Amino acid sequence: MRKLTGLGLATGAALGLAALVAPVAAGADGYGGGWNGGGWNPGGGDHVVFVQTDNTAGNQVVSYDRADNGTLTPKHTYATGGLGGVLTGSVVDHLASQGSLTYDPRNNLLYAVNAGSNTVSVFSVWGDQLTLRQVVSSGGSFPVSVAVHGDLVYVVNAENGGTVQGYVVAWGRLLPLPGSGRALGLNAAATPQFTNTPGQVAFSPNGSQLIVTTKANGSDIDVFGVGYRGYLSAAPVVNAEPGAVPFGVTFDQAGHLVVSEASSTAAVATFALSPNGTVTQLALVPTGQAATCWIAPAGGLYYASNAGSATLSGYQENGGSGALTLLGETTTDPGTVDASATPDGQFLYVQTGANGIVDEFHVDWNGALTEVGSVTVPGAVGGEGIVAL
Repeated sequence: MRKLTGLGLATGAALGLAALVAPVAAGADGYGGGWNGGGWNPGGGDHVVFVQTDNTAGNQVVSYDRADNGTLTPKHTYATGGLGGVLTGSVVDHLASQGSLTYDPRNNLLYAVNAGSNTVSVFSVWGDQLTLRQVVSSGGSFPVSVAVHGDLVYVVNAENGGTVQGYVVAWGRLLPLPGSGRALGLNAAATPQFTNTPGQVAFSPNGSQLIVTTKANGSDIDVFGVGYRGYLSAAPVVNAEPGAVPFGVTFDQAGHLVVSEASSTAAVATFALSPNGTVTQLALVPTGQAATCWIAPAGGLYYASNAGSATLSGYQENGGSGALTLLGETTTDPGTVDASATPDGQFLYVQTGANGIVDEFHVDWNGALTEVGSVTVPGAVGGEGIVAL
């Protein structure tokens, strides 16, 4: 049995910071308002795609302008001030995670993990331009995923059994929330490393719960409760999914959890998430592909990335019930990894880690994908982290 422990107690300083996020856990929607720090906060991105390289010689974020037909044009390259990292055993997915590059719409910030230097970079966003505001410790070893809700941020660190660390967003920076760290209690010696580290951290839609997937290390969906001050429950509810290898997560409009499962019988599954942290499976539909690891929503559709097959599997959900229909496969460049759709669901951008290419697709009315182009991201072989705006 995994040992699940809290790391530290709140201090007086923590309570002061936590007061900033008190409304968040009460159900704030995460948009509008925010601590703008006297007008620093720019207008955010529009018709732009950001891609993280995860380069071990120096991590970078590359911005691309998005034309009306969905094609991308490179614009700027920004150093994160940290290093990319490579989990042992990985080939096309060096972080083996989803959510390593995360956009904060409330505060118009972009968060990038620097797995090789145990830090997180914070950029302000203005159109296709970024300004590096901060490089902060991730509170653990090898950060791989960032989740944001309102002014509350949590980072999951992959190594040493896995940890999560909380922050408050204030004046365009991340302020560590003292006493918010929690250990996941995974087997740190399990190999290969890239399949036995956490896959993603994500907030539930109302911010009251924090979800962590463990992949093959327990094959669990861990659910922490989020208190009104932003602190997590001392230990998560551990939902065992034997052999499923849960990896990437998102949510449907009804609040159901949608999970990509990277087992030998790869699939996409939906779950009802209860207030007490337990999950109940609603549907399980195999992809018929290899290494189904990432899941990206696009309107009412979902696209799962199959790293071992160089394909995307499209799904349609039936009436918000959690039931899924497999629409078919679309071929990509080799090593299909992270993906992101535009807010209107019209275009889907897919990182392919074998050659560091981003494939560009138009999402047709019936869910079929039509490729409109591709771009090679310099220094991004094996890289993950993509955000489309």
